Amino acid sequence: MPFVDWIKNTVFITFEGPDGSGKTTQIALLVDYLRQQGHELYQTREPGGTPIGNQIRQVLHDLKNEGMHPHTEILLYAASRAQLVAQELKPRLAAGAVVICDRYADSTLAYQGYGHGLDLDTLRTILNFATEGLQPDLTVYLDISPEDGLKRRQQAAQHGAEWNRMDAQSLAFHRRVRVGYLALIAENPARWVTFEAAGDPDAIHAQIRAVVIDRLHS
Repeated sequence: MPFVDWIKNTVFITFEGPDGSGKTTQIALLVDYLRQQGHELYQTREPGGTPIGNQIRQVLHDLKNEGMHPHTEILLYAASRAQLVAQELKPRLAAGAVVICDRYADSTLAYQGYGHGLDLDTLRTILNFATEGLQPDLTVYLDISPEDGLKRRQQAAQHGAEWNRMDAQSLAFHRRVRVGYLALIAENPARWVTFEAAGDPDAIHAQIRAVVIDRLHS
């Protein structure tokens, strides 16, 4: 049966993970595969995804803004997300596209909640306002130790990749972020699927692809 005949009309897939977990690579592989199957896809990222969001991304990631207060940080992330949800995500989902987003609201809980220690209930209130309650159908989590993830990021930066303000946070911060992700997964295991990010990228892609196809088919 052709892929497009049995896929659900509305599917929102997010990718999460510590910095250096390989989300960008795995998203690209999955998007290429699903497009080869003939289905309409919309790929985006956070922060950003819109002209307004991309401007906010520059402020958030600029190393010159190392003095940014965590409250400022969360509100900027929420502003970018609100624009993306209203301008792109909801209209695309309503039109029947499969939406794949590199990071979403769970990143705020992991980074600003567990990483910075902000109140989780307050963050959830802000997130609900910014997203209008839009939740992913499936979240792919790529797990890697903070040490290995940051080493990957540093190596990539030596070859021209971005090294941003969030990458430059302390190792203790990144360790708290990973603890946060694991706690979020434990709270809602039905939505999350975890993969070890240290393996061969093609093998990881095959595993992700199998889970996504199963979820789209269900």
